[in-house]
Amino acid sequence: MLQNRERGMASRLHVSRLHISRLIAIALLVLGLAAPGTPSFAQATGQVHARIVKAGLLIGGGVGRGVLAYRGKSYAFKITGLSFGITVGATVGRLDGWASGIGEVEDFAGTYSSVGGGFALVGGVNGVQLRNEKGVTILLQGPKAGLELAANISQITIAFRRQ
Repeated sequence: MLQNRERGMASRLHVSRLHISRLIAIALLVLGLAAPGTPSFAQATGQVHARIVKAGLLIGGGVGRGVLAYRGKSYAFKITGLSFGITVGATVGRLDGWASGIGEVEDFAGTYSSVGGGFALVGGVNGVQLRNEKGVTILLQGPKAGLELAANISQITIAFRRQ
């Protein structure tokens, strides 16, 4: 009778160990699937510096250039844009910020949209959030100089410059 009891306990201990092993394996699998991808495949953030000149009367336009610092490399780009709405004046701005949602550096180039407004009398602060068709979001802010009153919809195109 004592031997049967010992066999029953050993059998339950073996089953418990088996359940624990399975639970650990499932937990490791879930953690592995939930972990972010390796840096080469994950989306990353890049630092953005840009200078923009804008002018307009009802319809505005702007041009500029900048640099994207992404994964240890610098990529020069040019900016062109149009705005529709209330736009009066001309400004020069220097913007710094971040671009997120970049899977590959080519995702940064594209057409961005923005709705916003601003006011500058001699000097002011500029801020903008842009998003393109590839899911890249750019947040920029910085000083601007000039005279401007704007409440408009903007479409901005960013293209990499040839070195």
